[in-house]
Amino acid sequence: MLRQELTQQAEPTIKDEPRRQRYSLNERWEYLEDDLGDQASLNQSSRKWETVALPHTWNVWDVVDPVPGYRRSGGWYRKDLFVPNYRNDLRLLLSFEGVDITCEVFVNGMKAGGHVGGYVGFEVDITDFVRKGTTNTLLVRASNAYDPNVIPSQKSDFCIYGGITRDVWLDVLPETYLADLRIRTPKVSKTRAEVEVEVLVGNESGTAQQFELECLLLDREGREVSKANVAQEVRGKEQAFTLKLPAVKNPSLWSPSDPALYTARVRLKRSNRIVDEVADRFGCRWFEFKDRGPFFLNGERLLLRGTHRHEDYAGYGNAMPDSLHRKDMQMIKEMGANFVRLAHYPQDPEVYRACDELGLLVWDELPWCRGGMGGEEWKTHTKRLLEEQINRYYNHPSIIIRSLGNEMYWLPDFPGGDHLDSLRAMVKELNDISHRLDPSRLTSTRKFTEGVDLVDIVSPSIWPGWYGGYYKGYETALNTARANLPRFFHAEYGGDSHVGRHTENPVSGDATTTSDGWEENIKPQAVKNVANEGDWSESYIIDLFDWMLHVSEQLPWFTGNAQWAFKDFPTPLRPENPIPYINQKGVVDRAGKPKDAYYVFKSYWTTSPLFCYIESHTWNERSGPEKTPRPVNVFSNCPEVELFLNGVSQGIRKRDIGRYPASGLSWEVRFREGPNTLSAMGLKEGKRVTEDTLAVRYWYAKNLLPDQIALSAETLPGGNVLVTALVVDKNGRRCLEYNKRVYFTFEGKGELLVNYGTPTRSSVIEMANGRAQIEFVPQSGGSAVIEARNQDFKGAYIIIGGSHP
Repeated sequence: MLRQELTQQAEPTIKDEPRRQRYSLNERWEYLEDDLGDQASLNQSSRKWETVALPHTWNVWDVVDPVPGYRRSGGWYRKDLFVPNYRNDLRLLLSFEGVDITCEVFVNGMKAGGHVGGYVGFEVDITDFVRKGTTNTLLVRASNAYDPNVIPSQKSDFCIYGGITRDVWLDVLPETYLADLRIRTPKVSKTRAEVEVEVLVGNESGTAQQFELECLLLDREGREVSKANVAQEVRGKEQAFTLKLPAVKNPSLWSPSDPALYTARVRLKRSNRIVDEVADRFGCRWFEFKDRGPFFLNGERLLLRGTHRHEDYAGYGNAMPDSLHRKDMQMIKEMGANFVRLAHYPQDPEVYRACDELGLLVWDELPWCRGGMGGEEWKTHTKRLLEEQINRYYNHPSIIIRSLGNEMYWLPDFPGGDHLDSLRAMVKELNDISHRLDPSRLTSTRKFTEGVDLVDIVSPSIWPGWYGGYYKGYETALNTARANLPRFFHAEYGGDSHVGRHTENPVSGDATTTSDGWEENIKPQAVKNVANEGDWSESYIIDLFDWMLHVSEQLPWFTGNAQWAFKDFPTPLRPENPIPYINQKGVVDRAGKPKDAYYVFKSYWTTSPLFCYIESHTWNERSGPEKTPRPVNVFSNCPEVELFLNGVSQGIRKRDIGRYPASGLSWEVRFREGPNTLSAMGLKEGKRVTEDTLAVRYWYAKNLLPDQIALSAETLPGGNVLVTALVVDKNGRRCLEYNKRVYFTFEGKGELLVNYGTPTRSSVIEMANGRAQIEFVPQSGGSAVIEARNQDFKGAYIIIGGSHP
């Protein structure tokens, strides 16, 4: 939608005025979880309507509960809307930012519209369906039921949520109005920027109208920098106009380091009176992917430092408020990224606004993910969704790439759906649509190098050290891709890590663990690789990321890459993961808490604020023979770091990204048995500017065989109780190599926080170095018994809020 300066409030009080108005419709909905096929059957449901607020999904909890599968069905939403008896000729539109995956919209029992396909917004004109002077009933049926004719495929490695998962607005428009504002910058340089504005004028009066169109360009301080006026006659219901404005001299260029935004404000006037007004922001920038690399923005080389983002959050699913969308993008920026691939679908409008404002370049993606291609119905939906996506997010300067699909030929949903000639023909058609509607952006695909000649940019599948190859072969893999692909960007690399799992001897990055090259194999069970045979420790994934950044930051020709993925997310395809149904490749957990890997990226990609991070804050108990040196790495963006062990300096190291590991900030230390304290002092020009401290308990003797589960509890800030389960030997020593699954249950008063898909809010979870934790919300005056058990140990119990009987 256009970025409009409009009135917004919880419940609409429509004013009888011939002007544009906008009201939030997020509050006071009722929801019925029943897959009734038509509204006439609603009264026959035995289930009760519940009050909800939007955004909403019915899959908040079941996508990560221990039961296989999640609800793929329909649900109904109902809301009352009072419409006053206004006299002006106003148009009323329901504006949905996204409903997953299909929906029908009814007003007062009559079907007013609908939409096929999720992740993209749409409008429904309800003007002719409402009754003035009374309360009207809005009814929406949403469905995420299996439908192979609607992308993405059910075989995608993420959850396909259901519900009204984004904001809903009531837009009130005057009889004659503006719509579909598009801002183009056909030529930009450091000295001038050409700007064109296209806008649609709608006319519901039934007669031709004389109007004046006025366009103002404002800089970020609100100063006018260009202006154009044109007098026009509007004939018929809709007519598009283009205004070419005087060039902006010495424009402030949009970039990750200085995301300067301009505003285009268009006014529709009649007799010097403003009839309607719309505005949107845009940026002046130009970019180029050189053949064989690198990437240039505004005439200067820029290494693309990226990640990926799924639209998901613990406790919300994909029905996230704007504040959490904004939080994700802020954390990505603070990690030092300048690029984000939105995987694998267009995301909430707030995400694009945040990217514009923060300076994050965007790879936007059509949700053609796996499943091959279908027949004419499938093609029609897919092409329409691409057109809607381009039109809806046209003005965002952050978007530089429009991806046409990901792993499209994998696991076809239709017979012959992976036929190469058919896939190539479809990609070509989508490419032509994208270039016709928006020639200013480049097209791309990922893992479809068979169509390298059809799009502008390709991303091959390169997963060294996880699904294929070994991570110290990363530069070899990149050189091979460069030789075969004229313009490529490396999207997706990394691996899973289970928070708190560490090892003194992680898998070496030198050893070839597969004969399947560098790619991910569609049949993972047929490949010998770290994903299948590794320990999923944070220790290993830190080493992998450290090496790959060490390589990519030093290649002068390299375009850039994007780590997969920023945050852990749910998937129905991974029930046996340490946290069941969670893809754990994030550098933060599903609730946005940083893992160790987050600080590895921050150490390479940021210059301020200065920080130190000792590897690792979740590795506070270690063991090994007496006098055996143990590595301690510090990830920091400081020029120098001094490490102390128990108050004794271990020396000063200079940071140098040409050295590995940890850019040279690595020490071999000898821990004493028992408690130890590590302190890292960040230095700049010889002065201490930052510090990190870590307590480590160290044992010389290896633990004995696991004997029992020991439970303990501590109260967290806010009142929740954190229950810790430790597998210990007969001497009470923690068994650091014990990583089997444990199950938490409880009886009594209170609430065990489960089905969040996070390290401390999952009832079923693998241990990490002999430890697992879960949060409990106690009830005042009550008690509860919490149990931890698995097949090795038949149960350990702890009472919260009471005593044993």
